[in-house]
Amino acid sequence: MTGIRLTAPAPGWAIDADVVVVGSGVAGLTAALRCAAAGLDTVVVTKARLDDGSTRWAQGGIAAALGEGDTPEQHLDDTLVAGAGLCDEEAVRTLVTEGPDAVRRLITTGAHFDTTDSGDIALTREGGHHRRRIAHAGGDATGAEISRALVEAVREAALHTIENALVLDLLTDAEGRTAGVSLHVMGEGQHDGVGAVRAPSVVLATGGMGQVFSATTNPSVSTGDGVALALRAGAEVSDLEFVQFHPTVLFLGADSEGQQPLVSEAVRGEGAHLVDADGVRFMLGQHELAELAPRDIVAKGITRRMHEKGTEHMYLDARHFGAAMWEQRFPTILAACRSHGIDPVTEPIPVSPAAHYASGGVRTDLRGRTTVPGLYACGEVACTGVHGANRLASNSLLEGLVFAERIAADIAEVRPPRTEPADAPGDADAPVPLLAPEARTAIQRTTTRGAGVLRSADSLATAAEELEALHREAAADAEADGAKAVVPGVDAWEVTNLLLVSRVLVAAAREREETRGCHWREDRPDRDDAHGRRHLVVRIGPDRTPVVHRTETAAFPPVRPSD
Repeated sequence: MTGIRLTAPAPGWAIDADVVVVGSGVAGLTAALRCAAAGLDTVVVTKARLDDGSTRWAQGGIAAALGEGDTPEQHLDDTLVAGAGLCDEEAVRTLVTEGPDAVRRLITTGAHFDTTDSGDIALTREGGHHRRRIAHAGGDATGAEISRALVEAVREAALHTIENALVLDLLTDAEGRTAGVSLHVMGEGQHDGVGAVRAPSVVLATGGMGQVFSATTNPSVSTGDGVALALRAGAEVSDLEFVQFHPTVLFLGADSEGQQPLVSEAVRGEGAHLVDADGVRFMLGQHELAELAPRDIVAKGITRRMHEKGTEHMYLDARHFGAAMWEQRFPTILAACRSHGIDPVTEPIPVSPAAHYASGGVRTDLRGRTTVPGLYACGEVACTGVHGANRLASNSLLEGLVFAERIAADIAEVRPPRTEPADAPGDADAPVPLLAPEARTAIQRTTTRGAGVLRSADSLATAAEELEALHREAAADAEADGAKAVVPGVDAWEVTNLLLVSRVLVAAAREREETRGCHWREDRPDRDDAHGRRHLVVRIGPDRTPVVHRTETAAFPPVRPSD
């Protein structure tokens, strides 16, 4: 089987395994540990260091019905409301029912959460939650603690890990089933340059795609590599138009680009207020939970107020916390603000929305299986149906835990035999032409202008035209005489992935002609339940352009990969 592949050299080395897990956040390392515990020869591949993914940056915490009086059913209700009619209820029920025990197993693995004086797990609230059910660690360093515990467990288990490795494409056997991945290792060591990990089961846990926008809370490694790989392999992605913009990101200036400091929703959960320059709490009356409304509502409220006032940001006022609370509960945020010349103890924090989380991704079933046999996905790269049109705060870490465990259980049960790849990365009939690394800024600014917080038919059409022009230019350069062809390399592969993901995102956003969840169409301000309660599923067509089709019902369609 010859697939759509990136332009890349043939592998110079190869190793064999039962499972290769791509990514080292909560989802990837949990899947790897569970697979290894089941006796599967497991390899972990990560783009940077083991603890450099998005999990490490998670501040608020992990949501689960752990507190007295709270129940999975209440957690389910809050999740369904936030998802704006597009959550798959069976997936959500799986999440909230299995979630509490998954958190307890994480604690057994070595994660230490903050506790009350009585020794119980300390719980807080975040947007969209009617109960205090957010467990946190180190005040506002939950992700860092979870990452530390899982990385230590992986090292204690002596798992085979390959760091500083960008995964390029999926390898398949003669029957079209997964047979491993090609990858490029950056640096000297046991593995170097382009190689392959041959395995009958591949778990994508590559995180998000926030770097497709100019300003994001995501780290620099979040370039949509997993979604792009899955699309090239023929997998389906769903709900990619639903990109959550976090309402309260530290405003560093209108021209600031790249990763921006997050001001956790937990700050509002502890009583901080959103105000404009006149000190007016503008979220009052917009939602019963005011500043603690679901994130899409708060982001829209901030954006509207910015437009009304003609300003570039609003303020988060938590001066009433006092120095002691800031230092004990939110030391990471306090340090970040002070490093940029802002002291939250004595002044309000300037904030504005920035790209934060992809609610959509590679479509999976309840066992994490994609539409390509042997290919699994979990964490932010996946679309399990849990988040719908808008992720409920702090459900992401829980989703990574629960569905990673389910994937490991499925692989351990099936235990597919190892097979030989039918072709090598360099064997594609017409490899995908690479973009010059300099195109990254153009992609980010185009996506931000056309498919940012506010979208319209005109803005999306312009974005689509500009992105297609970049695609055509790269193809023309590659076909000319080779003189203009871009030399393969990490920067070129990343920007080529960004372009593909952005094209798919914009194509889906153009198709969804309504406002729902975190998809806000200025020209279609109303929610259209008659036609909008459908999922948009995208594949790459024969001509390598995104093909969008709408599902028949709001229920998440089943995934039935051929065996």
